[in-house]
Amino acid sequence: MKKISVAIDGHSSCGKSTLAKQIAKHFNYIYLDTGAMYRAVTLFAINQNVINKDDFDKDALIEKLPEINIEFKADENGKVNTYLNNQNVEEAIRTMRVSSFVSPIATVKEVREKMVELQQKMGSKGGVVMDGRDIGTVVLPKAELKVFMTAKDEIRAQRRFDELKEKGIDDTFENVLQNLKERDYIDSTREESPLLKAEDALVLDNSELSRDEQLEILKSWVEERGKL
Repeated sequence: MKKISVAIDGHSSCGKSTLAKQIAKHFNYIYLDTGAMYRAVTLFAINQNVINKDDFDKDALIEKLPEINIEFKADENGKVNTYLNNQNVEEAIRTMRVSSFVSPIATVKEVREKMVELQQKMGSKGGVVMDGRDIGTVVLPKAELKVFMTAKDEIRAQRRFDELKEKGIDDTFENVLQNLKERDYIDSTREESPLLKAEDALVLDNSELSRDEQLEILKSWVEERGKL
């Protein structure tokens, strides 16, 4: 079976990253967390004081883009962590603070161009799994397998809320649901690379599926495309 490129797009909190990591591990593929890349840029913007709840200085961020270096490195247990300018920021980029600003950051044309260039370079040789918002439509338009993941709003919000509780992050379900809806709107209506389902993407609605069930579905799709 040949190694293919797998592009996974979809709404936030659908479990895209979890499923992508599982499928990459199963087939011994390389997993590239594109969402983490945008989160890393967002963390950089916050730390550089170019974005806050009242203001976003896009020009300042664009000017500082050459200062950003993002890498993925595995630890001794095989877990892949995100590094921003040689610092492990895996936990820092998963906070609600970063989540609140990541969508406006991702609308900046120059940011997306830089990230897409990095992603295409990483995924050009096949045997990769990428998840994000525009992988099948922009980053890997020739991927052999494109998947669009979705789930009901309340189910996605509950998953995100439970995840935050496990990490000791205090927030309300209502705030998480509102944040999710706002991100969906921004992601779907932005001018630059909006969240869209590629015409040839297979839809995976996991509202009523367990992690094992959705993994089996995706494994069968990868095996099918790898035999073509």
